[in-house]
Amino acid sequence: MTILRPGDVGAGVRELQRLLRERGAGLELTGDFDTATLAAVRAAQARYGLVVDGLAGPKTLQALQQDTREPRHLTAADLQRAADKLGVPLAAVRAVNEVESRGSGFLPDGRPVILFERHVMYRQLRAAGHDADALARQYPNLVNGARGGYAGGAAEHMRLARAADIDEACALASASWGLFQVMGYHWERLGHSSVQAFSLCMREGEGAQLDAFVRFVLTDPVLHKALKARKWPTFASLYNGPAYRDNLYDVKLARAFARYDAEEKEPV
Repeated sequence: MTILRPGDVGAGVRELQRLLRERGAGLELTGDFDTATLAAVRAAQARYGLVVDGLAGPKTLQALQQDTREPRHLTAADLQRAADKLGVPLAAVRAVNEVESRGSGFLPDGRPVILFERHVMYRQLRAAGHDADALARQYPNLVNGARGGYAGGAAEHMRLARAADIDEACALASASWGLFQVMGYHWERLGHSSVQAFSLCMREGEGAQLDAFVRFVLTDPVLHKALKARKWPTFASLYNGPAYRDNLYDVKLARAFARYDAEEKEPV
């Protein structure tokens, strides 16, 4: 999903400026995401109760198109509550939200964003006493010792539904859920009575998805300590795995934190 940022140019920015003009911003349709466009985006985000980050993603565009905020979308108040629970600056949570989240926790059809992991399904089935190898031969795209087979978007729900026909609990535990892609098998660690209860919670809204991330961090002292100390390579390694360097997650987190921290220290 496209996210428009300061410095971008083109037809997408021009459409953003047109929507902003319809909602009262005095902008020229230049197609250049300049400082005036940034200010208008931030003002619109504040008006609709969205996270004010100046990035025009699907939630900002939807709010402008409908002239209202979808009630399940994340708010600035949600981020502040998360920062308070974690005992970190708001800028740290804003940075994680920008870099680690998928832009939106829900698909256009209203279902939560998920990614079904067939290699996790293989492990879950084995742990549950199933013949995972036989099932892998029968359903290699759903049960497999190797990761892969991703379809993306709404098609991931189709894969999940097919896997649930094999074993619902194993299937739900084998998907990552929402903005922060928290794996279902963490359901007990996150305080839920079952993986089914966890999956229902992830359907409630992005605030619930953020709360799952907060609980995930709080229940990992090393991860929590890294976030509090803003040791971004350590945090990215623990949260994203050893491949974090390939996507420069630590660099992106450090830059986003510096930007938000400076913004929050600006005199009002």
